[in-house]
Amino acid sequence: MLRAVQVRTREVGKVVYADPFDLHVKVGDYVIIEFDRGLEYGQVLTDAQIYEALPDEGPIKNMVRIATKEDLQQIEKNKIHVKEARSACNKKIKEKNLQMKLIGAEHSFDRSKLIFYFTAEGRIDFRELVKELAAHFKARIELKQVGVRDEAKFIGGFGSCGRHLCCSKFLKDFEPVTIKMAKEQNLPLNPTKISGLCGRLMCCLYYEHQMYKELRKGLPKQGSKIKTKDGKAARVISVNPLTRSVIIEAEDKTQSEIKY
Repeated sequence: MLRAVQVRTREVGKVVYADPFDLHVKVGDYVIIEFDRGLEYGQVLTDAQIYEALPDEGPIKNMVRIATKEDLQQIEKNKIHVKEARSACNKKIKEKNLQMKLIGAEHSFDRSKLIFYFTAEGRIDFRELVKELAAHFKARIELKQVGVRDEAKFIGGFGSCGRHLCCSKFLKDFEPVTIKMAKEQNLPLNPTKISGLCGRLMCCLYYEHQMYKELRKGLPKQGSKIKTKDGKAARVISVNPLTRSVIIEAEDKTQSEIKY
């Protein structure tokens, strides 16, 4: 049995499991975690839970401490330094005429590593860029090519619901989202209505889809024919999983609602 909390490393890094030991951490706390190559910071996403076995997220990490005032100051200094690093990297990208778009950068807590995130249409040979950046910043350099959903996650923003983007606030992984999910939720199949800022189908379609699947159980499908209590035939013209009701149309074209 393992006791662990989930922590998102850095600002948009991966989610890891960390053993808090006797530290009294709560959701939202910044903490310092021990990695193979040094210390890293992250933000606690969940309360401590007991696991029989962890999901396939790699070995559990050791939590060193809750971030101190000095640690938080170091994190803020790193963010300032990252702005300078982005500017320098962008300049070198232009000098080398590389067909890539830099969307963000992050420092490891101890400044031993700089991570640059970029988008590109195809594969980019950035070996020379890495060498020059490593020589300039005296740190290990990592360049990560990401997709448009990752770009939205990194930059952040607000969705059509008026809330912060799910991907930048709490989603741990991107799940495949299909147009079928929108259909089953009776949403208008208008790309501008069901797409997020990234241009892809909204992530919330996926995790709301699970509830719609449960609510649809036992309901007839739209277009199907059923028999009413009085034995007459009728056609289902609409289904509302949230109210667990359907609208039917009889042979004489009269419509009525049936609740399940």
